[in-house]
Amino acid sequence: MTKHSLPIIILAAGASSRMRGRDKLLEDIDGMPLLRRQALKAKAVTLGPVLVTLPAVPHARYDVIDDLALQPVPVQDAAEGMGASLRSAFAALPAQTTCAMLLLGDLPDVTAEDLEKIADAVDLGNDTLVWRGATLQGAPGHPIVFHHSLFPAFANLCGDRGGQDILRHAEGRIALIPLEGDRARRDLDTPEDWKAWRRDRHKNKR
Repeated sequence: MTKHSLPIIILAAGASSRMRGRDKLLEDIDGMPLLRRQALKAKAVTLGPVLVTLPAVPHARYDVIDDLALQPVPVQDAAEGMGASLRSAFAALPAQTTCAMLLLGDLPDVTAEDLEKIADAVDLGNDTLVWRGATLQGAPGHPIVFHHSLFPAFANLCGDRGGQDILRHAEGRIALIPLEGDRARRDLDTPEDWKAWRRDRHKNKR
């Protein structure tokens, strides 16, 4: 696999509040916690830093990635919502970073090849500001690469709206990169989501 050098940010500081006591990022997939799988995908694609936003220590999520030479980004105000994680992550990027990829921790179907496909599409020589994974039908999803000119806007994010305002600002300068199926958009937030995903995955393996 061709390696890139762009930083990859994995958002993994959320509380899994809809999982009724379970931690979605520690859910087992083929003998490995989801968060570790996401981190390994990122490391397979880039030689640059892989930053992982995490709840304040202590937390079990640190234990499943502590041997992977990642850059943990503790988010002290994670309860505020995704805005806090994005503020912390983009503030932690190395100086002179030209672009950075954002990967949600709870998208289990996204592959390392998908990450590479989006990274391959990045062209800093044109006026595109965002390169974004999408379904084959064109529905926008994740992962997302942001041009460095958008980084300052992340410092002002708050609440749980994520980067929607930033994406709206970049409208007309967003490249959508189609990924197979709905894996650019299928996140798993509830036990029911996980049950349905495992059922579908079992059917597709037969």
